[in-house]
Order: sequence, then C-alpha cells, then structure tokens
Amino acid sequence: MSRSAHPAGPRHADVMPEGHYTAPAADLNALDPRIWARTVTRNADGAAVVGGLDVRHLAEEFGTPAYILDEADFRARCRAWKEAFGTGADVFYAGKAFLSRAVVRWLQEEGMNLDVCSAGELAVALSGGMPADRIALHGNNKSAEEIERAVGEGVGRIVLDSFEEIVRVAHIARKLGRRQPVQIRVTVGVEAHTHEFIATAHEDQKFGLALSGGVAAEAVRRVLKLDSLELIGIHSHIGSQIFDTSGFEVAAHRVVDLLKEIRDEHGIELPEIDLGGGLGIAYTADDDPREPREIAKSLREIVSRECAAARLTEPRLSVEPGRAIVGPTAFTLYEAGTIKRLDGLRTYVSVDGGMSDNIRTALYDAEYSVALVSRTSDAEPMLARVVGKHCESGDIVVKDAFLPADLAPGDLLAVPATGAYCRSMASNYNHALRPPVVAVRDGEAKVIVRRETEDDLLRLDVG
Repeated sequence: MSRSAHPAGPRHADVMPEGHYTAPAADLNALDPRIWARTVTRNADGAAVVGGLDVRHLAEEFGTPAYILDEADFRARCRAWKEAFGTGADVFYAGKAFLSRAVVRWLQEEGMNLDVCSAGELAVALSGGMPADRIALHGNNKSAEEIERAVGEGVGRIVLDSFEEIVRVAHIARKLGRRQPVQIRVTVGVEAHTHEFIATAHEDQKFGLALSGGVAAEAVRRVLKLDSLELIGIHSHIGSQIFDTSGFEVAAHRVVDLLKEIRDEHGIELPEIDLGGGLGIAYTADDDPREPREIAKSLREIVSRECAAARLTEPRLSVEPGRAIVGPTAFTLYEAGTIKRLDGLRTYVSVDGGMSDNIRTALYDAEYSVALVSRTSDAEPMLARVVGKHCESGDIVVKDAFLPADLAPGDLLAVPATGAYCRSMASNYNHALRPPVVAVRDGEAKVIVRRETEDDLLRLDVG
C-alpha cells in the first residue's frame, strides 16, 4: 500500500477502502482491553463506563467532544514502568505526549521524573510542583531564554543537540555561576520500523549529533573542556511507536562503543545512558505492544551485555516513555451528527470534532479504533469512515471501521488511545474550540484542562 501523502492529508477519495482487508469484529459491542483504558466497561444499559461513570452523564455534564482520562490507569502505568526498571534506573515521563499541572502532580506522587522540550512545558512542570532536579530539558533549538530558565531553576539535565548549543549552555551556566549537568544526544544511524516522519535516529534529520564521521566524539571533547558543564551521559532516541526492541540493541551497541572511545581517549567512564522512549501502544486490535517488565528486562540485558563486552562499568539507564503511559489512558468522546450512506461504498459518520482535536490521522495516516458507547446494538456491521466537521476533505478521525448499521445522529462514539499527542497537537483550525480534558477516578470527574471558549479566542485577537 502506498504511504505517499496527499496535499490535504492522507488519500481520502479511494473508491474502495484502501488497505482495508479486515473483517468486522465478532462483537461490535466488545471493548478490547488492549485498546481501552483499564476501568472501561459497559453497564447494564449497554453504555460505556469509565472510572465508575457513565459516558452519557459525562457527555451531558462536560459536553462533546471531550478527552476522558482514566487517572487510575495513568497512575498504574507510571507504577508499572517504575517497578519494571527498579531503583537502578530513571524513568522520565515524556511531557510532549500530554502535560498539565494535574499530570505533573500525579507524576511527582508516583515518583516519576519528567522530560520537557520547551519553555511552556517547563513552566507547566514547575507550576505543577515537579522538583527541578527531576526535570530534563530536550530540544533541537533551545532559545537563550529557555536555557537560562532551565539552568536558573536547576534542572537535572539538559540534553545537548548541537555544537552551538554546547557553547550557549556553557555561557549561560557560567554567567549564572552554575555547573550544569548535560547529556549529548547522538544519532546512531538506526531507523526504527515506524512512520518516516517520526523515525528520529537515522542521520538525515534535525536531531542530535551523528556518531558517523566523529561528530559526536568531537562534541564530547568540546563539552569536557568547559568547566561550567558536567557531562553525565549519552542520549539516544530511535523513533516512536516501536514494538520491536531490536533497534534498541543496535543503538545500545553503538552508544556503548562511544562510551568506550570516551574512556580510552579521556580516561573517564560516563555514569549514564539514556535510550529515549518511543515504545508503541495498541491503537487497533492488530497492535501487540510489550509490557513494561518485558521492555525493561530486554533493555537491561542489552546494555549489560554491551558494557561487559566493552569492559565498561554498567551505566545508570534512563528511559522516556510518554505515549506508552498516557496514550491508552484516555479516549475522545464525540457525538454523531450527520450520517451519509454511499451505496456500494461506505457510510460517512460526521462527529462534532475532527482534525482540530486529533490531527494524527491526517498527519501520520494513523489508525484508530472507534465504538458506539452510549448503547449497545445488535444491528449488522456497516463499513464506516468517521470524519470531522472541518472544511477539509482530509478531516478524517478513523479511516475505516465497522459500526452498527442502526447508528443515528445523537449517538455517542468514542475513539480510544487518544491520550498521547491529541490534546498536545490540538489546534483552533476553523476557530474550533479545543476540547476539555476530564479526569475520572472512583466515581468522580474533574476538569483538568477546561474547554476553550469564544472569549479565549477573541482575547488573543487584538485587532
């Protein structure tokens, strides 16, 4: 199947559903636990329940569209990652997946560290109460203002991404009288088995300093000459939505080779290695992600083996799950509006959101699942495309799915696994109001990010 992009997004005008060869599920009412947040079930009325709350009541109280986040599931996944890696490793939640002050508070209470990549994310992290020494700052073009805020607040590490940034961070740290812990992000020449736009370790891209040609080794030399920088380790990130750890094995081998070169040239052994994040989650029943304990066991074995072969002391390991924690914990709740049945083709189901609350289908050709959640149905399955309300033919939420043929306007639909990147990448396209994030737990619901209002839009428009 071609993966080329249409100027308006993924190809959307195919006569037959491109790439759709899967039969409908045996039971359209079933909610696959691999895809949905852990507390999601159906009640006696057939409506979906999350955190003990009926989605119909959530829609009535908070409106649609809305992101519904299962707090208990989020916390459980934090604990699973922490326990999987144990006390000899650091787990940084990748805030770019989704960040709010409530999430920061949960992370702190669960003993997680936090990775940020902008001044805004750093501001949320600090405002939410995360201790600065448990924060890492990423980014390929950090401004002087961002660096000064990070160094001044005492962030635990800054990940250096270029020669210019080495000088910039060193100058600011010296000006502030600090010795700033840093890591060097390297590109290891491994292209993860993922979408081209989110594979970040092959060399023809904007991130990091290449191992090839000695670029990363030169970065190490420059950092070690600067008294205001403390080089604590090497950072590598090979992509996103990865199910197979074989890419990490190649990356670890090459990073450990660099650690060996550093020891041989400079007489020091760096104490840390960060293998990044990018571990995948299940968006559809075809996805088969690995559990944190499996991932931790595999990554630890890889690093131990490579360090033993290089006769290096095993460094402290860091990982940065973001999507793998928050992705499965939330779903987007929509109301169906218009339903267009095209004979011999498919049915177009328009919902009250779209690409403004989930751009990933248009941007990455991402695949999602969808279910009728306000009731159950015994109707025959119909091939459907769930689309948004925006003035854009590429405004697709779920490209191909089976829904009950008796679907009607006013029914509630939910798209699971939207906790990561959907709210973070949400926009005001067509001046849409970005949806709220509603956290649910033990029969209680609270807004942690409120719905935007027209006043919010007009306040920024100064004329």
